[in-house]
Amino acid sequence: MSTPLASLLEHPALWRGEECARVAAAVPSGFPALDRCLPGGGWPHGALTELIILTPGIGELTLLMPACARLTQAGRSLIFVDPPYIPYAPALAAAGLDLARLLLIAARPRQDSLWALEQTLHSPSCGAALAWNENIDDRSLRRLQLACERSGACGFLCMTHNKGASTAALRLELSATDDGRLAVHVLKRRGGMLAAPVILDPREPARSG
Repeated sequence: MSTPLASLLEHPALWRGEECARVAAAVPSGFPALDRCLPGGGWPHGALTELIILTPGIGELTLLMPACARLTQAGRSLIFVDPPYIPYAPALAAAGLDLARLLLIAARPRQDSLWALEQTLHSPSCGAALAWNENIDDRSLRRLQLACERSGACGFLCMTHNKGASTAALRLELSATDDGRLAVHVLKRRGGMLAAPVILDPREPARSG
């Protein structure tokens, strides 16, 4: 194999067949079984992730907290845009989150939440931004993805139904198993498809360091 071709095949933006794509940067989720299935070994920097939560409150924040804690400990900001309930500060602190780096935004009117999310993702100090919004079109999704790419932030969009095709780089569907664990279905990733869900136990402490 020639040297130029070998270099091309090692490029992080290229993948082969059923191989999971490699990306330049990602923040570990804290759950090794999930990281093995995500391009780059974690939540992608500079990309939008959709979380389809069939039953809210099944552990979606627990899934994200190790990565969010890591980002705030590194001096990056974490922004919640229109969360469905006020986050419980003691639990976030216990998960390792630096509360001084946390910002809550309540958009009024609620339609402004996508604008607020886009603006926060443009900020170079933003490590991750989470928004809860059901009414989003393809044009808005593309704008959010571009905002993530420009700042390198991790964008998370939470919704309760699968709207079908999306321009988000990563799409996961979360559901609860009969024994109380979390089933993570990888609907879309940069790389090959993943047929079986990843089963996680949100009650077990994840690694954030």
